[in-house]
Amino acid sequence: MKNKFLLYLFLALNLISCGVRKSIKHLPDIQSYSLEIPKVDKLNDSTFSFNQNYLTKNKQQLWELYIKGNPLQLGYSNGALTKDLMQTQEKIFFSKVEDIVPSKLKQNLLRGFLKWYNRKMYLNIREDFQAELYGLSQYSSDQYDFIAPKFQRALYLHGAHDIGHAMQDLMMVGCSSLAVWDNNTEDGDLLIGRNFDFYAGDDFAKNKLIQFVEPENGIPYLSVSWPGMIGVVSGMNKEGVTVTINAGKSTIPLTAKTPISLVAREILQYAKTIDEAIKIARKRKVFVSESILVGSAADKKAVIIEVSPKKFGVYDVANSDAVICTNHFQSEAYQNDKRNQKHQKESHSEYRYKKLRELLEQNKKLNPEKMASILRDKSGLKHQSIGLGNEKAINQLLAHHAVIFSPEKKLVWVSSNPYQLGEFVCYDLNEIFSDKRLKNGKFAKSEMNIPEDPFVNSQEFENYEVYKLMQSEILDAIKKDNIILGDNFTAKFQALNPDLWSGYFLAGKYYYKFKNYQRAKIEFEKALTKEITTLPEKEKILKFLKKSERKSK
Repeated sequence: MKNKFLLYLFLALNLISCGVRKSIKHLPDIQSYSLEIPKVDKLNDSTFSFNQNYLTKNKQQLWELYIKGNPLQLGYSNGALTKDLMQTQEKIFFSKVEDIVPSKLKQNLLRGFLKWYNRKMYLNIREDFQAELYGLSQYSSDQYDFIAPKFQRALYLHGAHDIGHAMQDLMMVGCSSLAVWDNNTEDGDLLIGRNFDFYAGDDFAKNKLIQFVEPENGIPYLSVSWPGMIGVVSGMNKEGVTVTINAGKSTIPLTAKTPISLVAREILQYAKTIDEAIKIARKRKVFVSESILVGSAADKKAVIIEVSPKKFGVYDVANSDAVICTNHFQSEAYQNDKRNQKHQKESHSEYRYKKLRELLEQNKKLNPEKMASILRDKSGLKHQSIGLGNEKAINQLLAHHAVIFSPEKKLVWVSSNPYQLGEFVCYDLNEIFSDKRLKNGKFAKSEMNIPEDPFVNSQEFENYEVYKLMQSEILDAIKKDNIILGDNFTAKFQALNPDLWSGYFLAGKYYYKFKNYQRAKIEFEKALTKEITTLPEKEKILKFLKKSERKSK
């Protein structure tokens, strides 16, 4: 009770602070920008336009958005064209929060905490990005105004990746990236592949949005994310500079600063070389640890910029023709960082790094098709079967998207659902940011698409989809007291994905809950024979096993 009282007092004191009130009332200065309020023409159920701005859905079910203008106009045009999609995405996200925090009291505390925690975020975001966010936020749903005013909510959503990552080390992002050039590619050109393994539910990943943005100032660029997002998690500009972000192990900061996606956005819009990208990243104050893999057509190579609240490093290996990026730091600045060392030892980041190295050695002279096969690889080291959905795999079967960049050719391939298994759609930035696109009305260079993975039509994949549904059932049974599963449920569940450790661990937890300690012991022992994702997970299984052994005597 004492701790709860202190928490309530802490929040109450901060919620009435000057800093919180000021941040909630803050609006950007938009007076200097001209604006035409968009009047959207609906051409059909999946095609909308306003002047030269355009939104359409392609046959692979990817949404394609083209916008141009000053920051305020970009925001308004984006919001007007994607309004329904953006409001749907907002609903999915906040529903996810409600699922995680079902208590109304705790939701109120969370809202209060967010207002306090984000009180300085606007001070760390460029004025032009704030103007764009303001325009976009005018099309947000009224339904969530109780959380925060629309503009502030737009800021919160752009920091959601960082906040979740910092507060709980959720690691909803366990991404893998690979850049190769010279002797490692078929034509010697730079080639980059990345999996964005951010998972906020299947519904969140349905409406992928590819944005083609032509800003009044800066460089036109492509970005792959979701409706309502002006930040960048994966993208390339017309100069052939690419950015992809990979989360690292982070300390818990005292206040939000610049969201990583907006640092990546600034690099895309304003950098033509790696050096320019480094200068931009260095001057921004961030509040989580992140690796930003930056490729450059001008430099014909890639480096990793490693940022955190207290340190800054660049991983640039001389005389190398490959860079691998997972979720631990590699630059000299972090060599003695104990948190990073612990993360390397305990997480699945080092395993995926070794797997990418193994795949690179086995696949000489990469091209886009070979890169796609690497991004889709589901096996463990030495081709071991480690179970579908294992986070030690390069393809964890939860990716929001995968992207392949050919910076010197200005070509980008973007995966379509499900995960990175669907067809990779090709885009030519030289054509899109020219009169050619306006004449033919098409975004994709379809003749260069990479076919879908045959695995998507297999019985094994069908089994995995059923496995995920049954996993939800057993998780509910573990959490709730009124659910009892059928006699053969766990056997059927495990048979659908026999090599994945968590199927046995969940079965063990289910039997442990109902005091069937002997059966629980057997399941925990089976789990320990599989490739377990992290050291903490293995330790958790060992603890359950010891308790089961003790209670079964």
